[in-house]
Amino acid sequence: MPGPYLPFMEEGMARWPFGPPHAGIALDFTGPPPQLAELHALVRERWAGLPRLARQLVRDERRPLSGWSRRHRWEDLPAGHDLAGQVLDTGPATLQDAVRDWFHSPFPGGEPPWNLHLLQGPDEGEFTLLFRMHHSLLDGRSLTTLLRALLDGCDPVDAGAAAAGPGELRRTPAPGSQPGLLAAGLAVPLPAKGERRTAYAVLRLPSELVRAARRKPGATTNTVFLAAVSGVLRSCLLTASVAEAAGGPVWLSVPVDQRPADRGDFLGNAFCNIRLAAPVDRSDPADRLAACAGLLTTVTRPLGRAEKLFESAVTALPGPAQALARGRLFAAAYASAACTYVHLRETGRTLAGRPLRRVTLVPMVPPDDTATFALGGCAGGHTLSVFTNSGAEDADLLAESFRHELGLLAETAAV
Repeated sequence: MPGPYLPFMEEGMARWPFGPPHAGIALDFTGPPPQLAELHALVRERWAGLPRLARQLVRDERRPLSGWSRRHRWEDLPAGHDLAGQVLDTGPATLQDAVRDWFHSPFPGGEPPWNLHLLQGPDEGEFTLLFRMHHSLLDGRSLTTLLRALLDGCDPVDAGAAAAGPGELRRTPAPGSQPGLLAAGLAVPLPAKGERRTAYAVLRLPSELVRAARRKPGATTNTVFLAAVSGVLRSCLLTASVAEAAGGPVWLSVPVDQRPADRGDFLGNAFCNIRLAAPVDRSDPADRLAACAGLLTTVTRPLGRAEKLFESAVTALPGPAQALARGRLFAAAYASAACTYVHLRETGRTLAGRPLRRVTLVPMVPPDDTATFALGGCAGGHTLSVFTNSGAEDADLLAESFRHELGLLAETAAV
């Protein structure tokens, strides 16, 4: 029997026009790499009975005059599908190699659209687990739920909680805090250095800088993150000699987990993208940090009737909705940058005794002439990922600019 059609957010990602809609999280560990059989046993034990991981993504057959309405659906694979078959030993490879080779290649049909890759580290005594997925399958909160379950001392994923759905309540931005759906702002010119293509950069952030920036009263990792990105965009504007106030605000797109507190283990996509005004008009880093306080305030409430009708309408007409999104919602003036933060809070986590060192995010390829800043955190520190498709050197340049802005925030916090 055909499975259900994809809901609003997942259908939109299945039609992502800037490259395969792949995303992932890499966990770096210290110690000898585990044997593949060891990972197979962990996956079979701790991800057992999770229907979400045993589905394939299919699209309606093309029919005359129906190209605009062809939709995607989930189909269950035959009973007994072994999830361990999705675990692969890739051998020696860097994360950048993996992004270049895998994140631009579609998943094969007839298989679940995810893999867990074991990457041998560049140095002896280091290795990485990289979970790669089609973003219609899972969101960032789902990934932390899955990957945490593989670590020592954690419980397996509860199959009932994972399939229970996000519920009727949603965590949403506080009323009146969001611009209108089609409200545009100022497109920030990116460096555009080098050949125009996708570029991915990873930057290990010095722990002392992050700690120092957070010493400002009321500062959190999230507000420091948003303030540093705002400083990067301000620098881009000044370099391009663009007046900060010209053309309206600069918008940041930020995903917000919509799960209420009692539905945290739901596996799937339960987030919404909200837009925040980046304080690029403030020259003082401390002022930018203060302006970011409270931007992510949310409330828990049921979705309104108008919101449900809107989601139903755009999901039922994916072709026209995608055309609108490509022209307006993915434009640089709609959001010049996306910012996402995922973290594993627990301290001292290990995988079969091997300590977790770092968490690194691999976001989807961003819309044209925009950038995605992704912050991964754990007890070992924070790692910044930057994804662009404006110039071959842009990701590295923006990452170094972020490090500079983080240093400025640390200096102001010490005053």
